[in-house]
Amino acid sequence: MAHAAQVGLQDATSPIMEELITFHDHALMIIFLICFLVLYALFLTLTTKLTNTNISDAQEMETVWTILPAIILVLIALPSLRILYMTDEVNDPSLTIKSIGHQWYWTYEYTDYGGLIFNSYMLPPLFLEPGNLRLLDVDNRVVLPIEAPIRMMITSQDVLHSWAVPTLGLKTDAIPGRLNQTTFTATRPGVYYGQCSEICGANHSFMPIVLELIPLKIFEMGPVFTL
Repeated sequence: MAHAAQVGLQDATSPIMEELITFHDHALMIIFLICFLVLYALFLTLTTKLTNTNISDAQEMETVWTILPAIILVLIALPSLRILYMTDEVNDPSLTIKSIGHQWYWTYEYTDYGGLIFNSYMLPPLFLEPGNLRLLDVDNRVVLPIEAPIRMMITSQDVLHSWAVPTLGLKTDAIPGRLNQTTFTATRPGVYYGQCSEICGANHSFMPIVLELIPLKIFEMGPVFTL
Protein backbone atom coordinates (compact mmCIF):
# COMPACT_ATOMS: atom_id res chain seq x y z
CA MET A 1 0.00 0.00 0.00
CA ALA A 2 1.01 3.64 -0.31
CA HIS A 3 3.03 5.32 2.43
CA ALA A 4 3.83 8.87 3.41
CA ALA A 5 5.98 10.88 0.98
CA GLN A 6 5.80 8.11 -1.65
CA VAL A 7 6.76 9.36 -5.10
CA GLY A 8 6.43 6.30 -7.33
CA LEU A 9 3.61 3.83 -7.86
CA GLN A 10 2.76 1.02 -5.47
CA ASP A 11 4.54 -2.30 -5.89
CA ALA A 12 2.86 -4.49 -8.48
CA THR A 13 0.96 -7.61 -7.40
CA SER A 14 -0.36 -8.61 -10.81
CA PRO A 15 1.08 -8.88 -14.34
CA ILE A 16 -1.17 -6.04 -15.53
CA MET A 17 0.21 -3.68 -12.89
CA GLU A 18 3.76 -4.67 -13.83
CA GLU A 19 2.98 -3.72 -17.43
CA LEU A 20 1.46 -0.42 -16.30
CA ILE A 21 4.55 0.46 -14.26
CA THR A 22 6.80 -0.39 -17.22
CA PHE A 23 4.71 1.80 -19.52
CA HIS A 24 4.76 4.62 -16.94
CA ASP A 25 8.57 4.53 -16.86
CA HIS A 26 8.71 4.35 -20.67
CA ALA A 27 6.47 7.41 -21.09
CA LEU A 28 8.29 9.29 -18.34
CA MET A 29 11.65 8.88 -20.08
CA ILE A 30 10.15 10.29 -23.29
CA ILE A 31 8.76 13.26 -21.37
CA PHE A 32 12.18 13.89 -19.78
CA LEU A 33 13.85 13.91 -23.21
CA ILE A 34 11.26 16.34 -24.61
CA CYS A 35 11.62 18.68 -21.62
CA PHE A 36 15.41 18.60 -21.89
CA LEU A 37 15.26 19.38 -25.62
CA VAL A 38 12.84 22.28 -25.13
CA LEU A 39 14.84 23.75 -22.24
CA TYR A 40 18.04 23.45 -24.28
CA ALA A 41 16.40 25.27 -27.22
CA LEU A 42 15.16 28.03 -24.89
CA PHE A 43 18.63 28.38 -23.38
CA LEU A 44 20.19 28.77 -26.83
CA THR A 45 17.52 31.28 -27.83
CA LEU A 46 18.20 33.45 -24.77
CA THR A 47 21.99 33.26 -24.89
CA THR A 48 22.79 33.28 -28.63
CA LYS A 49 22.76 36.32 -30.90
CA LEU A 50 20.30 35.59 -33.72
CA THR A 51 22.48 36.79 -36.59
CA ASN A 52 22.09 33.73 -38.84
CA THR A 53 19.55 34.54 -41.55
CA ASN A 54 19.63 31.05 -43.10
CA ILE A 55 17.12 29.69 -40.57
CA SER A 56 14.37 31.99 -41.87
CA ASP A 57 13.52 29.38 -44.52
CA ALA A 58 14.60 25.91 -43.37
CA GLN A 59 12.40 23.24 -44.94
CA GLU A 60 14.49 20.41 -43.48
CA MET A 61 14.06 21.70 -39.94
CA GLU A 62 10.31 22.09 -40.36
CA THR A 63 10.09 18.54 -41.73
CA VAL A 64 11.98 17.15 -38.74
CA TRP A 65 9.92 18.91 -36.09
CA THR A 66 6.73 17.75 -37.81
CA ILE A 67 7.69 14.08 -38.21
CA LEU A 68 9.50 13.67 -34.89
CA PRO A 69 6.41 14.37 -32.69
CA ALA A 70 4.41 11.89 -34.78
CA ILE A 71 7.04 9.20 -34.18
CA ILE A 72 7.01 9.96 -30.45
CA LEU A 73 3.21 9.62 -30.32
CA VAL A 74 3.44 6.23 -32.07
CA LEU A 75 6.05 5.05 -29.55
CA ILE A 76 3.67 5.96 -26.74
CA ALA A 77 0.45 4.73 -28.37
CA LEU A 78 1.57 1.20 -29.34
CA PRO A 79 2.43 -0.07 -25.82
CA SER A 80 -0.58 1.79 -24.42
CA LEU A 81 -2.97 -0.01 -26.80
CA ARG A 82 -1.30 -3.33 -26.00
CA ILE A 83 -1.96 -2.91 -22.28
CA LEU A 84 -5.50 -1.69 -22.97
CA TYR A 85 -6.36 -4.91 -24.81
CA MET A 86 -4.63 -7.00 -22.13
CA THR A 87 -6.89 -5.55 -19.45
CA ASP A 88 -10.00 -6.62 -21.42
CA GLU A 89 -8.96 -10.25 -21.83
CA VAL A 90 -11.03 -12.85 -19.98
CA ASN A 91 -9.38 -16.27 -20.23
CA ASP A 92 -11.37 -19.01 -18.45
CA PRO A 93 -11.48 -17.52 -14.91
CA SER A 94 -11.14 -19.92 -11.98
CA LEU A 95 -13.38 -17.87 -9.71
CA THR A 96 -16.06 -15.22 -10.21
CA ILE A 97 -16.86 -12.59 -7.59
CA LYS A 98 -19.70 -10.10 -7.89
CA SER A 99 -19.22 -6.73 -6.23
CA ILE A 100 -22.17 -4.38 -5.70
CA GLY A 101 -21.65 -0.79 -4.64
CA HIS A 102 -23.99 0.91 -2.16
CA GLN A 103 -24.01 4.16 -0.26
CA TRP A 104 -21.60 3.60 1.42
CA TYR A 105 -20.43 -0.01 1.56
CA TRP A 106 -19.75 -2.96 -0.73
CA THR A 107 -21.60 -6.25 -1.11
CA TYR A 108 -19.71 -9.29 -2.36
CA GLU A 109 -21.15 -12.50 -3.78
CA TYR A 110 -19.15 -15.69 -4.32
CA THR A 111 -21.17 -17.06 -7.23
CA ASP A 112 -19.16 -20.32 -7.32
CA TYR A 113 -19.85 -21.12 -3.64
CA GLY A 114 -23.62 -21.45 -3.53
CA GLY A 115 -24.26 -17.74 -3.70
CA LEU A 116 -22.39 -16.76 -0.52
CA ILE A 117 -23.17 -13.06 0.03
CA PHE A 118 -21.86 -10.64 2.66
CA ASN A 119 -21.48 -6.90 3.20
CA SER A 120 -18.18 -5.14 3.77
CA TYR A 121 -18.26 -1.99 5.93
CA MET A 122 -15.42 0.25 7.00
CA LEU A 123 -14.31 -0.38 10.58
CA PRO A 124 -15.21 2.58 12.84
CA PRO A 125 -12.27 4.02 14.82
CA LEU A 126 -13.65 2.57 18.09
CA PHE A 127 -13.42 -0.98 16.68
CA LEU A 128 -9.89 -0.77 15.33
CA GLU A 129 -7.41 -3.29 16.70
CA PRO A 130 -3.60 -2.99 16.77
CA GLY A 131 -2.37 -3.28 13.20
CA ASN A 132 -5.63 -2.13 11.61
CA LEU A 133 -5.49 0.89 9.31
CA ARG A 134 -7.80 3.81 9.95
CA LEU A 135 -10.28 4.48 7.10
CA LEU A 136 -8.92 1.47 5.17
CA ASP A 137 -9.81 -1.69 7.12
CA VAL A 138 -13.19 -3.39 6.87
CA ASP A 139 -15.17 -5.83 8.98
CA ASN A 140 -15.34 -8.52 6.25
CA ARG A 141 -12.42 -8.94 3.87
CA VAL A 142 -12.61 -10.54 0.44
CA VAL A 143 -10.49 -13.71 0.54
CA LEU A 144 -9.12 -14.80 -2.84
CA PRO A 145 -6.44 -17.22 -4.10
CA ILE A 146 -3.23 -16.18 -5.78
CA GLU A 147 -1.92 -17.61 -9.07
CA ALA A 148 -5.47 -18.11 -10.34
CA PRO A 149 -7.41 -15.88 -12.77
CA ILE A 150 -10.21 -14.06 -10.92
CA ARG A 151 -13.13 -12.36 -12.63
CA MET A 152 -14.82 -9.44 -10.87
CA MET A 153 -18.36 -8.54 -11.89
CA ILE A 154 -18.99 -4.98 -10.72
CA THR A 155 -22.24 -3.03 -10.55
CA SER A 156 -24.06 -0.55 -8.32
CA GLN A 157 -27.47 -0.40 -6.69
CA ASP A 158 -27.82 3.37 -6.26
CA VAL A 159 -25.25 5.84 -7.66
CA LEU A 160 -21.96 5.67 -9.53
CA HIS A 161 -19.09 4.02 -7.67
CA SER A 162 -15.66 2.79 -8.74
CA TRP A 163 -14.01 -0.41 -7.51
CA ALA A 164 -10.27 0.27 -7.43
CA VAL A 165 -7.26 -1.59 -6.02
CA PRO A 166 -4.07 0.23 -7.16
CA THR A 167 -1.53 -2.51 -6.41
CA LEU A 168 -3.44 -4.87 -8.74
CA GLY A 169 -3.88 -2.26 -11.46
CA LEU A 170 -7.68 -2.41 -11.14
CA LYS A 171 -10.19 0.41 -11.51
CA THR A 172 -13.66 -0.38 -12.82
CA ASP A 173 -16.76 1.80 -12.59
CA ALA A 174 -19.83 0.44 -10.79
CA ILE A 175 -22.83 1.73 -12.75
CA PRO A 176 -26.49 1.16 -11.80
CA GLY A 177 -28.19 -1.14 -14.31
CA ARG A 178 -24.89 -2.15 -15.93
CA LEU A 179 -22.59 -5.10 -15.15
CA ASN A 180 -18.92 -4.39 -15.82
CA GLN A 181 -16.20 -6.97 -15.53
CA THR A 182 -12.47 -7.05 -14.99
CA THR A 183 -9.97 -9.84 -14.43
CA PHE A 184 -6.71 -10.15 -12.55
CA THR A 185 -4.21 -12.76 -11.41
CA ALA A 186 -2.45 -12.00 -8.15
CA THR A 187 1.15 -13.15 -7.86
CA ARG A 188 1.89 -12.57 -4.17
CA PRO A 189 -0.05 -13.32 -0.98
CA GLY A 190 -0.90 -10.50 1.37
CA VAL A 191 -3.53 -7.94 2.29
CA TYR A 192 -4.18 -5.24 -0.29
CA TYR A 193 -6.24 -2.09 0.06
CA GLY A 194 -8.32 0.02 -2.27
CA GLN A 195 -11.12 2.58 -2.12
CA CYS A 196 -14.07 3.82 -4.09
CA SER A 197 -12.62 6.13 -6.74
CA GLU A 198 -15.80 7.86 -7.87
CA ILE A 199 -17.39 10.68 -5.85
CA CYS A 200 -20.61 9.04 -4.69
CA GLY A 201 -21.93 11.22 -1.90
CA ALA A 202 -21.18 12.49 1.59
CA ASN A 203 -19.39 9.32 2.76
CA HIS A 204 -17.53 8.61 -0.46
CA SER A 205 -14.19 8.46 1.37
CA PHE A 206 -15.50 5.77 3.74
CA MET A 207 -15.85 2.90 1.23
CA PRO A 208 -12.58 0.95 1.52
CA ILE A 209 -11.84 -2.31 -0.29
CA VAL A 210 -9.69 -5.00 1.34
CA LEU A 211 -8.51 -8.12 -0.47
CA GLU A 212 -6.81 -10.90 1.45
CA LEU A 213 -4.87 -13.04 -1.01
CA ILE A 214 -3.80 -16.50 0.14
CA PRO A 215 -2.04 -19.45 -1.57
CA LEU A 216 -4.22 -21.49 -3.88
CA LYS A 217 -3.65 -24.72 -1.93
CA ILE A 218 -5.00 -23.16 1.27
CA PHE A 219 -7.99 -21.70 -0.56
CA GLU A 220 -8.81 -25.08 -2.12
CA MET A 221 -8.97 -26.68 1.33
CA GLY A 222 -12.16 -24.75 1.95
CA PRO A 223 -13.52 -21.21 1.92
CA VAL A 224 -11.59 -19.06 4.40
CA PHE A 225 -13.75 -16.01 4.87
CA THR A 226 -13.24 -13.40 7.57
CA LEU A 227 -16.93 -13.11 8.48
